[in-house]
Amino acid sequence: MSKSPPLLVLERITKDFPSLSGATPVQILRNVSIKVSDAESLAIIGPSGSGKSTLLNVIGTLDRPTRGSITLEGDDLAKLDEDSLALVRNRKIGFVFQAHHLLPQCSVLENVLLPTLASDLPNRIEDSEPRARRLLDRVGLSARLSHRPGQLSGGERQRVAVVRALINAPKLLLADEPTGALDRASAENLAQLLVELNREEGVALIVVTHSMQLAKRMRRICELTDGDLRELESTEGDKL
Repeated sequence: MSKSPPLLVLERITKDFPSLSGATPVQILRNVSIKVSDAESLAIIGPSGSGKSTLLNVIGTLDRPTRGSITLEGDDLAKLDEDSLALVRNRKIGFVFQAHHLLPQCSVLENVLLPTLASDLPNRIEDSEPRARRLLDRVGLSARLSHRPGQLSGGERQRVAVVRALINAPKLLLADEPTGALDRASAENLAQLLVELNREEGVALIVVTHSMQLAKRMRRICELTDGDLRELESTEGDKL
């Protein structure tokens, strides 16, 4: 049987930003190349300012690379217009950030269902509420469906954000310092949850983190230093 093609392929991605002086642009990413398969887990580590969040934004199509190509499920994202990229983000990519970005006026269930409102797939909205309830029960929040974010702990708010990112059954989940604002116990719980959902939902997971404890839960670890990405030795992932 032939091996299935990678879910995500980055080839020689470079990202430049204009300098404040208007001179030579500042190069944040330099010829970054990597492949990620379905349901794989990958951590990207590196010092502050190394370009980790920039790389995640480029992968998630929130920003475009200066040079290089990104292919997701065989589609060249560089060839898509902004409307098409918005559909890719809604249908195929889930995002979890350090700040949960939940709407304070909406309930937990309403926050989770927000991404479905932008979907034009048949029956997506009708099918989404049972999925939302199932996922919220899975992360231990079935008793919090009608609560507002202000009534939740920090760890609970991040769990809601994770479920919201998964509601449209994306192929790729991107998490930018998801445990950075949590206490140690909540961070450990969220890290374990991400690993379990990566396996249960069959979603590829890319985590940007300063935490080696979280990074070592992923199957692969890459280090970004001065814009250059190199893969470190594979870990035992959630066996650690």
